[in-house]
Amino acid sequence: MAKKGSVLVIGGGVGGIQAALDLAESGFRALLLESAPSIGGIMAMLDKTFPTNDCSMCILSPKLVEAGQHPNIEILSYTDLESISGEPGAFTVALNRKARYVDFDKCTGCGACSEVCVLEGRIPDTFNAGLSKRSAVYVPFAQAVPRVALVDPSTCLRLTKGKCKSPCIEACQAAAIDFDQKDEKVTLDVGAVIVSSGAEAYDISNLAAFHPEHPNVVASLELERIMCASGPSAGRILKPSDGEHARRIAFIQCAGSRDQKHNPYCSSVCCTYAVKEATVIKEHDPDIDCHIFHIDMRTFGKGFEQFRTRAEAEYGIRFTRFKVPAITVKDSDTLSITYQDSEGWHTEDFDIVALSVGLKPRAQALQPLVDAGVSLDEFGFVETTDADPIDTTAGGVFACGSASGPKDIPETVAQASGAAARAGSLLAEARGSMVAKKEYPAEREMGLEPRVGVFVCSCGKNIGGVVDVEAVTEYASGLPGVAYAESNIYTCSGESCDRIKEAIAAHDLNRVVVAACTPRTHEPLFRETIREGGLNRYLFDMANIRDQCSWVHSGEPALATTKARDLVRMSVARARLLEPLPQMPVNVTHAALVIGGGPAGMAAARELGRSGFSTFLLEREEKLGGGIHHVTEGYSSERLDALTSDFEAMAAELEKSPDVEVITGARMVGFSGYIGNFNAVVEAGGERRNLEVGAVILATGGMEHQPTSYLFGQSDRVVTQTGLQARFPEALSAGTVVMIQCVESRYPERPYCSRVCCLSALNNAVAIKEASPGTHVYIIYRDIMAYGLYEDLYRRAREAGVLFVRYDREDPPKVEESPGGLTVRVDSPDLPVELEIEAGMLALSCPVVADPETRALAEMLKVPADEYGFLLEAHVKLRPVDFATAGIFLAGMCHSPKLVEEAVSQGVAAAGRAATILSKEQVMGEGAVAHVEERFCRGCGECEETCEFSAVAVYPEDGRLVARVNEALCVGCGMCSVACWSNAITMRNFTDEQIEAMIDAVRS
Repeated sequence: MAKKGSVLVIGGGVGGIQAALDLAESGFRALLLESAPSIGGIMAMLDKTFPTNDCSMCILSPKLVEAGQHPNIEILSYTDLESISGEPGAFTVALNRKARYVDFDKCTGCGACSEVCVLEGRIPDTFNAGLSKRSAVYVPFAQAVPRVALVDPSTCLRLTKGKCKSPCIEACQAAAIDFDQKDEKVTLDVGAVIVSSGAEAYDISNLAAFHPEHPNVVASLELERIMCASGPSAGRILKPSDGEHARRIAFIQCAGSRDQKHNPYCSSVCCTYAVKEATVIKEHDPDIDCHIFHIDMRTFGKGFEQFRTRAEAEYGIRFTRFKVPAITVKDSDTLSITYQDSEGWHTEDFDIVALSVGLKPRAQALQPLVDAGVSLDEFGFVETTDADPIDTTAGGVFACGSASGPKDIPETVAQASGAAARAGSLLAEARGSMVAKKEYPAEREMGLEPRVGVFVCSCGKNIGGVVDVEAVTEYASGLPGVAYAESNIYTCSGESCDRIKEAIAAHDLNRVVVAACTPRTHEPLFRETIREGGLNRYLFDMANIRDQCSWVHSGEPALATTKARDLVRMSVARARLLEPLPQMPVNVTHAALVIGGGPAGMAAARELGRSGFSTFLLEREEKLGGGIHHVTEGYSSERLDALTSDFEAMAAELEKSPDVEVITGARMVGFSGYIGNFNAVVEAGGERRNLEVGAVILATGGMEHQPTSYLFGQSDRVVTQTGLQARFPEALSAGTVVMIQCVESRYPERPYCSRVCCLSALNNAVAIKEASPGTHVYIIYRDIMAYGLYEDLYRRAREAGVLFVRYDREDPPKVEESPGGLTVRVDSPDLPVELEIEAGMLALSCPVVADPETRALAEMLKVPADEYGFLLEAHVKLRPVDFATAGIFLAGMCHSPKLVEEAVSQGVAAAGRAATILSKEQVMGEGAVAHVEERFCRGCGECEETCEFSAVAVYPEDGRLVARVNEALCVGCGMCSVACWSNAITMRNFTDEQIEAMIDAVRS
C-alpha cells in the first residue's frame, strides 16, 4: 500500500505547532488537531518564560500566525480524535468536529456577538483561569488562531433552556451564528501520527489542607494570568478576594507532586517557573515580598541555576527549605504559614499563596491512542525507550513533549522537531506528494513618493500600560511620508496582519513601519505579511517601543511616550529611503555532515539516512558511541544493558546504511560555505577529503570534569562517579561509601547544574545497596536533582537505606586521609552537630564540561559558544537546536549537560531541522548584503582581510583589482563597509543615507 504524505499532529500547543511547521517545511501535509477552540496550549496563557523572561505570547504569536497561514498546515480546531486504525504509512483516523454554532468560514472574529450576549461578564473565562468573566459566545483570546467565535453549549441560554432571544444573531453582520449546527464526524487518511497532547495542571481542589476554596489561594496558572499584562488585572498584582494590592506572596512547591497521595513524580518545571513568577512580580513591584518554600530547588536546565541565584541575590527573593503541610486562614483575607528553618519555628502571614502544581497526562486525549496500541507508563504518560525516546509502542505513532513525561518548552520544541523527523523518515517515499506551493501576489509598483503605513502596537498592557499608544499613533500620522497610521491591541495577531495587508491595498502603501516589540522575534512575521500584501519584504522597518521604551521606562509613562514618538520618527525616516531588494535563490546540496559519533550524532545521522539524505558521520575516535561507553546516570543494570544493546544495533545500522558514511579517527580541519552549500575539509587516515553538504549538525558531546579538590588524584580511594562504576567490586567491600554532590559545580567558577550527576549518584548508590545491603552509603548533597519520572529512583534509594545528608554551599564537606581510609566531615544545617564519617571510598559527583575541541570547531564554523564552552542556540525557547547561522544545528551535550535519551531527542530534532533545508531544491538567500560600487574600489583588499565569512574577495578586472561580494556567503554584518577606505561598499538595507536619516530624525 502506498504511503500517505500527510501526518496527523494531535495537540496544538507549542510542540504540536513546531511539529506541524517542520513537517510542512519538509515536504509533508500536516493536520494539526486541537480539542480547544484555538491553538497555543498552555504557553499562550503564560506571562513570561524562563530563564530569559521573554513575553510568552510575544514569542509564540508569530508561530501561531505562521501555522495559521501555512499552505501545508490544516488546523482542525475544536475537534477530538475518536479512533485510529490501519498501519504505519496508511492510517485512517476518525474525528469528531464539535459544533461551534458559528459558521467557521463566515466569522470575522469581530466580537460583536459577545458584546450583546445577555450573559456578557457572567461566565468564568477559562483563558484567564476563571479570574475574569466572558459571555456565552466568545473568541477565546485576542491572538487566537483561528480567530473564530464559538458558543459555549454548557452556558448558552438558547442551547440549555431554549429561552434566549439570541441578540447575537442580529449583531452578527456576517450572518455567522448558526444554532442548527451539529457535531460532524470526519474520516481522514494519514501516513503517521504525532502525539503532542501535552499535559494539564494538577487540580488544587484535591489539596484540602491548602484551602483551595479561598480566593487568595491560587494555582500557578492563575498567578500567571494575574501577572500578565493581558490578564484580568492588567499585570497588577492584586488579591483576587478584594482587588487590593498584594504585599506578601508565598510559593509552595511540589503541591500535588512528589507525594504518594497525589502524583509521586516530579513535574520538572515547577521550581524554575516559581522563580520566574517571583522575579517578574518583583519587577512589577519591588516592595512585594516573595517567599518560596521548597524541598529541593530543581533548577537543572540550561541557565536555570544562574537564574535562581540571581533571583535570590538581586531580587531578594527568599528561599526556605521546608515542605509546608498546610496553611491556615487567619481572617477573611490573610493566609498564615508556619514553618521551620535553622533558626527555629516561625509563622508568617501572606496575602496570596501560590501553589506550584505539577503536570499530569491528558488521559481523555490519550485513550483513543491506547485503543490503537500505544502503551502508557504507570503514571499515564506515553511509554517510550531511552534509545528511541520519540517512538511509541505502536508503529508509525510518535510522541513529543509532556505527552511522554513532564517537560519544559525547549525540550518540548526539540522533541517536536524530532517527532517530525521520525514521521518524515517513515514517509520519505511520499515526501512532496501532498504539498502546495505558497503563491505570492506580484510586487506592487513603488511609485514616486514614499507612502508609509505605521502600525502601533499596545501589546495588551505590555506597551499600552506605559506608553500612550493613541498619542503615538496620532503623532505618526503627521510625519512626512506617512499615508496611514493605526493602533492595534496585538499587531502580531492574525487579524492585525490581515489589516496590514488590507491597508497596503486600501491606502496604496509602499512601505510599512511597525512600532511594537523586538525585531529579533517578529521581523520575519511582518516581512512575510507585507510580502503577502504585495510589497517587497525589505520595505519594512520596526521600532522597538517595548524593550527600548515601555519595559525600561515603566515608571515614567510621559517620558516613555515621548521616547516612543522619537523611535517611530526615526523608523519612518529610515523607511522613506528603503528600496526593494532581490533575494538570490541558492541551490541545495542534498547531503548532511554530522560532527560527533556519540548518542546525539548517531541518532541524527540515522534519522537523516532513513530519510534518504546522504550523510557523513564524523567521529574522532576509532569507534562510534562517545559517552554511551561511560553512562551511569539514572539507569538500572537492566535498563543499561538494553540501552547498550540498542546503541550497538544503531551503530550496526549506520555502518550498513547506503546513505550514511561513517568516518572514524577523523577531524575537520577546514570549513567554508553557506546554507545549502557548505564545504568541510576532513582529515582521516592521513588523507584529506572535501565534503560538499547542505547542512551541518554539531554533536561533539561533553566530558566529566576532573576535580582538584577532596584529595582527588592524591588518594586512590577518591574517584569520580564514572570511576566508581569502573571499580564497582571495590565499592562493595569498602564498608562505607560516601558520595559528595556538586563538586566544583554550582559555584561562581562553574555556576551551572550538570543535570546528570545526582542521577548517576543515585543509580550507583542503589546498585551498591542491592549488591551489598551491609555497605553503608551516604550521599552528601545540596539539592537532589531527581527531576521528572526519576523521582522514583530517589525513592528507591531511600528505601534501600541510602543516607542523605545536606550541606550548604558556603560550608562544603571536608575530607582528609585517616589510618583506616578517609574521614569526611559535614556540618549539615539539618543536624545539631557536625557529622563525621569514616569512609572506605569517596565518589565525587563532578560536572559535565564542554569538550575542548568544541570551541575550536565553533570558531571554525562561526557559531557562538558561551563562557563555559557550551554552544549557544538561536533562541533558548523556540529554536533550541538551531544556530543563528542558517543551515547549522546543534545537539547533545555540546549544548548543555543532559541524559542519553535527551541527547538522542536533540539529535533526532537536529536531523528534523536539517531536513527542512535538505528537502528543498533551493532556499532563498538574504537580500540585505554588502554591495561594492566597483568604480570607487581601489582593490586594497582591506575588506577581504576583514570578512570573517570569506564573502568578499579581490579579483583582477581590466588591468586593476576590484572587490566582489559572494552574496550567498554574506551575512550582512557590515564589517567590510566599515573597513573600506574608499567608501565603495554599501550595506543594502542599511545605507549611510538611511542611518543618517535616523540620526537627523532623533536630533530634530
